[in-house]
Amino acid sequence: MKITVAPALALGAIALALSGCAAHGNKKVAKLEKNPSLAASKVTTIGVNAYLWRASLDSLSFMPLLQTDSNGGVIVTDWYTNPRDPNERMKVSVSILDQDLRADALRVTASRQVARNGGWIDAPVQAATVQKLEDVILTKARDLRRQALPGAL
Repeated sequence: MKITVAPALALGAIALALSGCAAHGNKKVAKLEKNPSLAASKVTTIGVNAYLWRASLDSLSFMPLLQTDSNGGVIVTDWYTNPRDPNERMKVSVSILDQDLRADALRVTASRQVARNGGWIDAPVQAATVQKLEDVILTKARDLRRQALPGAL
């Protein structure tokens, strides 16, 4: 059995980095405790709005994720084929552009391909598809925010 030091060093570096983040995060939490209304719309631990981030991940949970970056606010899915329509597949990218929970802080793009002659070719995506996904994410984010407000049921 071969034992390497690299994993232990990497784990130590991560722990050290996280301890620094915890101290910085406590300052943000103290600030939010002084102004609880701020907690409802601002992010507290990641680089973008936490409600939009969580809502985006939840809304895309049925698709395989290719890339996620909570600091940059980017989620990219891999190709997803609906089992009911194996001749079509979709890929979605979500960008969260701000720390505030606002409709213009969210950008969704989608790509669509259809199967033809044994291969995949690009096809147009209906604008309503992207709009519907944005609406689902925004609605879910607002629900998460309402649940987080003091006195929420």
